[in-house]
Order: sequence, then C-alpha cells, then structure tokens
Amino acid sequence: MEIQHRSTESKGEFFIEKDGKRIAEMTYSKAGTARIIIDHTEVSDEGRGEGLGKKLVKEGVEFARKNDLKIMPLCPFAKAIIQKTPEFQDVL
Repeated sequence: MEIQHRSTESKGEFFIEKDGKRIAEMTYSKAGTARIIIDHTEVSDEGRGEGLGKKLVKEGVEFARKNDLKIMPLCPFAKAIIQKTPEFQDVL
C-alpha cells in the first residue's frame, strides 16, 4: 500500500487509501520552519493489525530527516512509536 502525502502552508498529512477509501492517516501541523507537530494518528478497523500506524510514523520521520525538521509528537501513538524505536529518536 502506498503512503500518500499532502500539505498546505500550515498543516500536512500522510495517509493510506484502499479501494478509494482512507484507511489510515497521520496529521501534523507546521511549527515555524524547523519543526512539525504530529497531532493525530488513526487506523480504521479495516486496516488494523497491518502495522499501518507505524508505517505512517516511519514516513513522517523520513520526511523530517529529508527536510531537516524536528518532530514534536503530541499524538500518544506517534510518541510511543518514536520513543520505542531508537533509530527514530534523532528527529526529536
């Protein structure tokens, strides 16, 4: 499944669609030019058990690295994944 990314001046989202329906998403807000705030991660019942939430967090971490950004994970799920994954902690 392909992770898609969409952003505006102040917000952004990573999401996965299946058969034209969004089954997982992670949203963020931009805090200045150096930081994003992950504020929400959600996986529908249809996508549960496939590790989609973690894949979205990983995509957010890679996006932050490519764009020289730091992440402030306000979303409890994203925060837990980043804290449990040592290789993600460079973006905090």
